[in-house]
This record gives sequence, structure tokens and C-alpha cells, in this order.
Amino acid sequence: MDLLNEYIDAYLSTLKYLDEVISEPADEYELSFEQYLILHNIAQKDGLTLSDIVDNRSVTRAAVSRQIKMLLKRDYVYQEPDENDRRRMLLHLTEEGVEVEKVVTRRVETRFQGWVEVFGQTTAQNILEFIRTFDDKVVSKTKARSRGKNDLSR
Repeated sequence: MDLLNEYIDAYLSTLKYLDEVISEPADEYELSFEQYLILHNIAQKDGLTLSDIVDNRSVTRAAVSRQIKMLLKRDYVYQEPDENDRRRMLLHLTEEGVEVEKVVTRRVETRFQGWVEVFGQTTAQNILEFIRTFDDKVVSKTKARSRGKNDLSR
């Protein structure tokens, strides 16, 4: 029971706010970290589609669509129909989107490098391995069970 209480304390004091800590480099541009990641993906591969982004993440089309709508609204991305299939909309960065992505990427890289300096390369690697193991053994299985329940209710 003590270990459970310590986990709960750690969650309440640290993990619960991790998203805010990670998102801070993009705050100036009113971007969530998820929105920044979409910008970053488009910067790496111009002409992505909503489906491409969904396929690369464990999120729904609706979730990605909401993020893209905000990026369109802020004029960081624009869409154009694919010449080969006019139903597919290709995503591109606007000039402002290019600049915002570059600035936020530099900030994220600087922040991450600071974390590596604080922990050291070995500890940073061990943390990453733990997160991946936790995802594989706990999170992925929980998601799979949840999807199974959702499939049964249809």
C-alpha cells in the first residue's frame, strides 16, 4: 500500500504536469505539444494527409482533425487537394508555420538537451527504456482491452 501511495504522490506532483512541462516551448504560439508534433511531421514530410498522421500515432481521426483545424485557424498550415485523388487533402506549412516549427523545434531540442545534461546519457537512456517497457507491458494492453470493449458495444 505504501508503494501505491508513493506512485499516487509522484503522479500528482510530477507526471500529471509533464504535458505542461513538455508543451511550454510552444506556449508562445498557442500550440499544444500534439499540434507542434503535427507541424514538425509536416516540416519533415511535406504533403502529409490526415490519414498519414493518424497511421503514425495511436489516436483517432477525430483527435487529429481537431488539431489540424486549430493549425488551419492559426494559419500555420494549409490544405490542397491531391492532384491524383481530389478527395485527399495534402497538408503544407505556411511561411509562418515554417518559422514557428523551426523556433519551437530549437526550444524543444534545447530543453531536451538540458534534461540529458541533468540526468546523464545513461540515465536518460534508461528512462526511455523504462517508458517503452511500461508502454509495451501496461499501456498497450490496456488500450487493446479498451478497444475490445468498444468493439463489442457496436
